[in-house]
Amino acid sequence: MDETPVAVGIAAPPLPALRPMPYHDEVVALLRRQEPEAWAWASSAAARGDRAQEVRAFLLQHTYRLDADAHPQLHARCASAAVRLGVTAPVTIYQGSEQHANAALLYLPGEAHIVFNGSLLERLAGAELEAVCGHELAHHLLYERDDGAWFTASRLLGMAQDDPRSDASLRETARLFALYTEAFADRGGAVACGALEPAVAALVKSQTGLAAVSAASYLRQADEICAALAARSDAVSHPEVFVRARALRLWCEAHAAGDERAAADSESWLRAVLEGPLTLDALDLPGQHRLTAITRRVVGQFIHPAALRSPALLAWARRFFPDAQAADRPDPALRDDIASGVHDYVAALLLDFAVADRSLEDVPLAQAIVLARDLGLPERFEKLAVRALKMTKRQFANARGEADALLAKVAEAGHA
Repeated sequence: MDETPVAVGIAAPPLPALRPMPYHDEVVALLRRQEPEAWAWASSAAARGDRAQEVRAFLLQHTYRLDADAHPQLHARCASAAVRLGVTAPVTIYQGSEQHANAALLYLPGEAHIVFNGSLLERLAGAELEAVCGHELAHHLLYERDDGAWFTASRLLGMAQDDPRSDASLRETARLFALYTEAFADRGGAVACGALEPAVAALVKSQTGLAAVSAASYLRQADEICAALAARSDAVSHPEVFVRARALRLWCEAHAAGDERAAADSESWLRAVLEGPLTLDALDLPGQHRLTAITRRVVGQFIHPAALRSPALLAWARRFFPDAQAADRPDPALRDDIASGVHDYVAALLLDFAVADRSLEDVPLAQAIVLARDLGLPERFEKLAVRALKMTKRQFANARGEADALLAKVAEAGHA
């Protein structure tokens, strides 16, 4: 560990104040609304008190407290990180008994407890130590927000992730919430040490066990890896180090330059790597919310023509949404909002409506064909319809060729 004297209160780097990721905000709001009883319990004084006793007992029994008088340089580095981040809570530092080199924050309201494990302290030099302390203190900043709401969300999701009876959507939400939390804390590490390179070097040292690394070299390596990524991250609790390093570089460079567009692009890149496109195979709570909104919009577009608001079709629409209403205008943005991962779902939804009122003969099918084309999934719908309706490809081709004219004719008759 570096023993160079450190001046506390070093000026912050040209990086913005930390703020939660949009994913954090969305999940907290959804959990509060959808799980009110569990939220009330997890945020109660009794639940917090029980956990505080467990944390204090663990720290006393399984760690060695690194007091400031015996480890002055460690505490000076940590104090510098706290000043840069705006953390005012008292910080206590420990050496844990785990062999794997890492660091962790054990959160208690108004208190920051940082536990180092393995040989990590021996590997860190200078600003790298500030970066690691800053990473853990960023967790504290996040968990302190809104009277501990973000910690309540993290705790509920952690329990859901550990319970095999939990819905898959909750487990996926827990996974993504944790990944975004680590990306947020990485930013805190960069702010705390005043630079990108020490924060990246600390990440690589934690992963590799090396005592000396080149941050610049690893950032080039991370760019090579990420350029070849074909799918989203499948990490469980921490994004892959190459993802973290590149995400941190993009964020630091954009904000240091004051480039708002680059900053937005960095957020989009991280979202694409962590979440990927909307897909039925890996729906989290925000994904369910988005898919529900898309479903409502598709239903509204289907019954937009007056001729398709028959009692049977309206009743079918209200089986999806009791308050379903016909859209009052076309929705050109809907095509771009439907991710390819849910094309089969939307095609099946259109087919449901195509056969919901046989008294309208071929009109609902014509509307489904036109909507499938306009929404960018004509082949998916054709494949599904031919199989489900036992049509030949020629029969479907005839229906497709007549769809626009049939809808126009029906609309004209309705205005006559």
